[in-house]
Amino acid sequence: MKVTASIVLYNSNPNEIEKLCLNIFEYFDTILLHLIDNSPNNQLKFLENLSKNINYIHLPNNPGFGSAHNVAMQKAIDIDSKYHFVINPDIILIEDVFTPMLKYMENNIKIAMMMPKILNLDLSKQYLPKLLPTPIDLFLRKIKKPAFLYVKFINQYELRFVDDKRIYEAPVLSGCFTLFRTSVLKEKGLYDDGFFMYFEDWDISRRIHSDYKTIIFQKVSVIHEYESGANKNKKLFKIFIKSAVRYFNKWGWFFDKERKGINKKTLQQF
Repeated sequence: MKVTASIVLYNSNPNEIEKLCLNIFEYFDTILLHLIDNSPNNQLKFLENLSKNINYIHLPNNPGFGSAHNVAMQKAIDIDSKYHFVINPDIILIEDVFTPMLKYMENNIKIAMMMPKILNLDLSKQYLPKLLPTPIDLFLRKIKKPAFLYVKFINQYELRFVDDKRIYEAPVLSGCFTLFRTSVLKEKGLYDDGFFMYFEDWDISRRIHSDYKTIIFQKVSVIHEYESGANKNKKLFKIFIKSAVRYFNKWGWFFDKERKGINKKTLQQF
């Protein structure tokens, strides 16, 4: 069974990426790992010497997060890889997540997209799975006011009330660590190249969720050094807004019957 993975790099810390690559092969030594480097220079090319299973690709024009992963995803499709992992460079592996996730997806043909439980550095939980958003949801999540309304809203929107060990479906999964069934990527399409950064994972989640299961597999965990750059950097915030506009132009702003139905069905499983 062929399994592939991709990490998109951009001026990444060489030591941290080297450690991540070695950890990946420690848990899964037969995986084919594509390193897609969007950096201006190729100083990270040395990483391909870590293993014969590493394929380094330099894209100095920096086409964006999703577009870079698409290069690896298309290669996965071309070699008939059955499963493909998308892994952020800021992921820290603390256990073998590959074997349990692959086994679970292999035994459930309707599952096409999965993510593990995502933790902060202090091992607290990151609430990344979500319901399909409305523009108001994004605004409320940003301002966090009024407090009494925000607490109730965020608990439902980010599915924070769900038991920590439950395996469940959510229509929006994070792209920080994702397992895809490659045949479904071929059917439903890869990341939308129109998203340079942000919302590309929400978009592909929704497309896949329409006909397949998108699962949060909380039996295993990874650490994600999440920085929420759009809240700290004006340039990234502008990219966030541009991607949000594209997302809602594509799926609907305030009138989206499908969104309402999907969210209702998601909540009914609990």
